Amino acid sequence: MARLGELRLAMGSSIFLVAFIFAIFLSAIMFIFNFSLLYAFIGTVLFILLQYLIGPAIVASSTRLHYLKPGENQWLESSVKELADKSGLPTPQLAIVSDDTPNAFVFGRTSKSATLAVHEGLLAKLNKDEVKGVIGHELGHIKHKDYVVMTVLSALPLLAYIIARGTWVAVRFSRGGKGKGEGSVKAAFLAVAVISYLVYIVSLFLVMWLSRLREHYADAYSAYVTTSPRNLQSALAKITYGLSLSAKPPSGARAFYIGDPAMAKQEIQSIMEKKQEYDLDKDGVLDQRELELAMEKEAKSAWAKINTWFATHPPTFKRILLLQEIEGEMESGRYTSERVYEHV
Repeated sequence: MARLGELRLAMGSSIFLVAFIFAIFLSAIMFIFNFSLLYAFIGTVLFILLQYLIGPAIVASSTRLHYLKPGENQWLESSVKELADKSGLPTPQLAIVSDDTPNAFVFGRTSKSATLAVHEGLLAKLNKDEVKGVIGHELGHIKHKDYVVMTVLSALPLLAYIIARGTWVAVRFSRGGKGKGEGSVKAAFLAVAVISYLVYIVSLFLVMWLSRLREHYADAYSAYVTTSPRNLQSALAKITYGLSLSAKPPSGARAFYIGDPAMAKQEIQSIMEKKQEYDLDKDGVLDQRELELAMEKEAKSAWAKINTWFATHPPTFKRILLLQEIEGEMESGRYTSERVYEHV
């Protein structure tokens, strides 16, 4: 499929850049403390391997999901199987999360062992066609294998952050010493803390950039596999609004969800502050079309563009705009399987 190679190139480039930055980072730390670089390399590889191996178990435990037994939700099972067969993928394991927010995510180590988890809130607040749009999106992540790359890549900023926090605590607790030797140790810990924070920020920017890009590709794939971009358009609007109402703190693994609660709150808050302006029919309620137009206008603000740099997901309107472009091409009759990612 056209342009899918660009996503693969982006994933490969991100892995190389983050690994390269991390190699320099480890070399600097080993130089400061006069340790062998080999030990640092082995430790990093073991950390990434551990993240890869136990990551799925941590996600399953932290979200308290319930794996579906055969026949427990026949409509969901048949819908996922239908789209998975069309995608040429093994049917993923299905799970339900007892959460009233509208969301969904996939995780796992391989395509054969992947789990597709759906929140109860998604099934309750979206119609069946919209849920299919979300399923298509999540199958897109499995098709592209980007969730595996994200699992591995996210381990490196996390490790840099752990090192930064640990060395900063060491600096704080070494303030009482006045000897020359202890002063040198304190300076070394301080240098490592500063370098670690810088590496954490830079590597996190790269991971977030890849996270935003992969969401666009998964949206485009959903449009292709369901043949109805409109379903995911309306689903994204409902998901964003629904997540904005949640009182729960955002999950640390929110990059894996179809919608980010933290970003949804920011998007909807700015719209609600100008509700009278966006309520075109003055009925006191923003319908789906009014909400989409409001998102479009808000997404053009300079603050929104800067804020996107720190986001795990693209602005909802940009995702909807991509789907609208694909929908227009489908209606024109020019859309083919070779043009799935042409608008990303």
